[in-house]
Amino acid sequence: MTGQAWLSAAQRILSRRLMWAPMLGISALAVSACTPSTSPNAPTPPAARDSISGGISGGPATPLPAAQAQFFDAISKRCGQSFAGKLISDPAADPDMAGKMMIMHIRRCTADRIEIPFHISGLGPDGKWDRSRTWVITRTDAGLRLKHDHRHADGSHDDVTLYGGDTADIGQPDHQSFPLDAESKAMFEQNSMTASLTNIWDMRIDDNGFTYGLRRANRDFRVYFDFRHIITPPPPPPWGW
Repeated sequence: MTGQAWLSAAQRILSRRLMWAPMLGISALAVSACTPSTSPNAPTPPAARDSISGGISGGPATPLPAAQAQFFDAISKRCGQSFAGKLISDPAADPDMAGKMMIMHIRRCTADRIEIPFHISGLGPDGKWDRSRTWVITRTDAGLRLKHDHRHADGSHDDVTLYGGDTADIGQPDHQSFPLDAESKAMFEQNSMTASLTNIWDMRIDDNGFTYGLRRANRDFRVYFDFRHIITPPPPPPWGW
């Protein structure tokens, strides 16, 4: 087909589209703008991917020591996945959680932030799921920061929320600790939570699973999530998100 013949054929096709557009409720501008790149099946550029479904979005990451960067990346690479877990510390210290199904959902990731909702079966309203807590790990100029976003079933924030701490040392690629920070200490004091004033949170990760822990005097709380037990589909969003 000659160049002129090809152009004439293309013009006839476009004319037919424009003729049918008003009958289908489509603007002529929308029809004429249709190209393969706007197809609903076209792949989304990596930089624009929704991180809830596993993409990593955002600008350049805040620099970190190698051990902390490796720890952060080990979690990020599982973004979008959910894993079954259970209490592995003394059940007598937490009888309400003993035997309860638990899920961690690595729900949203950017270059500097990871959000991990923590779901517990049977502890919510009417004996349903408790979706009140989300662990938020952030890269900062001083290292890694862990905060706990705590909300009620109606989405409102608890009086005690966004508590946590910052890493005090480089840590290990598979283990990071977060001693209580000054802001959280003041919040606990204000709410008469004196037993929590020496809190240290721990997170551990390897090829098999992830452990979240809280330790202080006379307290050692730990839950473990098995990477072999993937929950599909992921749970609903945490309360208020």
